[in-house]
Amino acid sequence: MTLRKIAGLGALLSLVMPGLALAEEAAAPALNSGDTAWMLTSTALVLFMTIPGLALFYGGMVRSKNVLSVMMQCFAITGLISILWVIYGYSMAFDTTGMEKGVLNFNSFVGGFSKAFLSGVTPANLTSATALFPEAVFVTFQMTFAIITPALIVGAFAERMKFSAMLVFMGIWFTLVYAPIAHMVWSGDGALLWDWGVLDFAGGTVVHINAGIAGLVCCLVMGKRKGYPTTPMAPHNLGYTLMGAAMLWIGWFGFNAGSAAAANGTAGMAMLVTQIATAAAALGWMFAEWIFHGKPSALGIASGVVAGLVAITPAAGTVGPMGALVIGLASGVICYFCATTLKRKLGYDDSLDAFGVHGVGGIIGAILTGVFAAPALGGFGAVTDIGAQVWIQAKGVIFTVVYTAIVTYVILKVLDVVMGLRVNEEEESVGLDLAQHNERGYNL
Repeated sequence: MTLRKIAGLGALLSLVMPGLALAEEAAAPALNSGDTAWMLTSTALVLFMTIPGLALFYGGMVRSKNVLSVMMQCFAITGLISILWVIYGYSMAFDTTGMEKGVLNFNSFVGGFSKAFLSGVTPANLTSATALFPEAVFVTFQMTFAIITPALIVGAFAERMKFSAMLVFMGIWFTLVYAPIAHMVWSGDGALLWDWGVLDFAGGTVVHINAGIAGLVCCLVMGKRKGYPTTPMAPHNLGYTLMGAAMLWIGWFGFNAGSAAAANGTAGMAMLVTQIATAAAALGWMFAEWIFHGKPSALGIASGVVAGLVAITPAAGTVGPMGALVIGLASGVICYFCATTLKRKLGYDDSLDAFGVHGVGGIIGAILTGVFAAPALGGFGAVTDIGAQVWIQAKGVIFTVVYTAIVTYVILKVLDVVMGLRVNEEEESVGLDLAQHNERGYNL
């Protein structure tokens, strides 16, 4: 090649390279409108699970004199957690400053405050190079998870906690329990349970075991409702409960399929396995109740629906249809016995079975994720050693149970000394609607 040709080639490259650089810059991650639309929809669906879904589900199960109190608690928690999430919760859960894979430090347990007050969150920010939708949508999506988790606990202490104590408890519990557990499971390399390899696609550990164990501690610390278990305390409006369960079922597609963080095949499979597991659990609970109690009930099938939704949550991104069928059946039958026989035998007053459905269902789902995420059993996870993954899942469950139980217990005992947790006997007899809110659910 002559010097003249070499010089010409150099000149040509000098002209082409800036164009290549511009092309590379143009190929940088850009917002995906399909993913964004799906995540916006999913966010609305998950919020729909709490208000009105959970509010109706729980509201129908209490006595008529307490229907407004339970619904009020769900609405108040929605407002409270939304604001706390913006101020510091999102940062505590998802700030990755100081984190490094395999390195255990303070930030392995909880995030920092670099994103406090949503610092740096702008309309132009995308979540990552792979999830191409606005960070603002991710903030809101995760906010809805943070809202429903403490709201689930309401079912354990329904009809007896002071509204003021409930607000303070939920704010502290969210700060000391929910945000750290969410960080340890979901914030990526360097987070404790993430580095252990715990699989929790959409919140079996973060949401359901967390809330279920906290609920159990609440009902044990506060004691039984006046008259329990000798006084009849039948649900006052099972129509509300069935409507709420239906809303939860529909909203859960946003909960599970939305956790794929994209409109893709994983979201599609998560939607399918959610439907399969929920249907199987509803039938499992219904037939178990039919066999052992004599008749299938509306409350039973509604509870079975929620048990299946809970159990498939950690597995939704990694199990296949047949794995979902087994998880659903197992959760429906086991949760039935835990919410009836076990509760009666041990004598604790978990008013609306927050532990029996969410705690137990979450544990079943978390453990069985380690089994059915394996491709050998039709799963789509990277599980090659089922025994090893089941042990990892069990470690995650044990850690969450112990951490949540201890911190929840301490919060409750301190608050009981400082402000008191429970309404007095007269207020409990009158009902929390009148005693705490000066209203009635029904004015006849």
